[in-house]
Amino acid sequence: MGVCLSAQIKAESPYNTGFNSKYVSTDGNDFGSTNDKVSANSIPQTPRSEVEILRSSNLKSFTLSELKTATRNFRPDSVLGEGGFGSVFKGWIDENSLTATKPGTGIVIAVKRLNQDGIQGHREWLAEVNYLGQLSHPHLVRLIGFCLEDEHRLLVYEFMPRGSLENHLFRRGSYFQPLSWSLRLKVALDAAKGLAFLHSAEAKVIYRDFKTSNILLDSKYNAKLSDFGLAKDGPTGDQSHVSTRVMGTYGYAAPEYLATGHLTAKSDVYSFGVVLLEMLSGKRAVDKNRPSGQHNLVEWAKPYLANKRKIFRVLDTRLEGQYSTDDACKLATLALRCLSIESKFRPNMDEVVTTLEQLQVPNVNGGHQNGSRVRRRSADVNRGYQNPSVNGSRVRRRSADDISPMETPTAYPRPSASPLYT
Repeated sequence: MGVCLSAQIKAESPYNTGFNSKYVSTDGNDFGSTNDKVSANSIPQTPRSEVEILRSSNLKSFTLSELKTATRNFRPDSVLGEGGFGSVFKGWIDENSLTATKPGTGIVIAVKRLNQDGIQGHREWLAEVNYLGQLSHPHLVRLIGFCLEDEHRLLVYEFMPRGSLENHLFRRGSYFQPLSWSLRLKVALDAAKGLAFLHSAEAKVIYRDFKTSNILLDSKYNAKLSDFGLAKDGPTGDQSHVSTRVMGTYGYAAPEYLATGHLTAKSDVYSFGVVLLEMLSGKRAVDKNRPSGQHNLVEWAKPYLANKRKIFRVLDTRLEGQYSTDDACKLATLALRCLSIESKFRPNMDEVVTTLEQLQVPNVNGGHQNGSRVRRRSADVNRGYQNPSVNGSRVRRRSADDISPMETPTAYPRPSASPLYT
């Protein structure tokens, strides 16, 4: 969820989640169909009253007592993440009855409990129920149910064991190994498919808060979009845009949206371009700790993206030896198109999906592609470089898809809140 961009600070959890089915699996895979379409009768009908939204959603209504049992009374050691909205707790429920079970039995869930006086409001809680209670897609995270009891407001999600893309790109440590080139391409495609579905004629939803902390990964690195607190119905009929108060996260919002409050699907495409650039570079969209002139990633990187000789200045050094220059240039060109100042020059998400499909590395399955594709480097940057696949002369730093499932740590990391830079 997000707050007005004029706010001085935004506290959020990297484990922001949302899911929309009663049944989930323990490894993050869907039990139901993986069809990319959604049935016509599941489209949110707006405007609707709160009562209509809660009654028509395909969600379980939990009692507060049930969720206390599922989370061991919201014990501090069950916290997965914290933010301005409140806290997210790990819990367990029975796979079939959805009743609370003992820790370690049934299926794992994530329970988001809103602060009663937090900066996230009832309206955004209701928006999550509205959209995730109606829409279904393999790349939208699944909301299982909700709790509305007196002043208590909670959301119950499927547990996504690998957390957010934000953590894997920007946090350092033994748990968060750097994602390989092949996995970054896979995650980008998955997220693009989720966004393309939201923009489709069936859904007509503008996400409005596309960023790395809202992209969650299951055990096989399948990516799903989460956190629909800022989502809006797209324009209908002869409308070209939706006029709304400017909200979101600084560094990701499209320039025309910031200037006018006019929201379109192309606003989401711009945000996708920012995330794609973060994945290419391994750098945050905004970071005031970087040298002067590099605080804003888009402004700094844009001049290099269209230049084949200079693109390596932007690319994440942890990806060295995993990609071809041609593929890197194609991905940079796609990011540059998404980041066009004028929205009419940006591709739609269907076009983005098509481009990313053409760049996918074969045999990426559950994060076990060996990253053996080697970038052809120009002479001016090739000194001292040896192919990491030849005689083991240089060993590539291990990335996430090199790790066997048996090596995955059992303890889920406790993420920190990420600030909004203003």
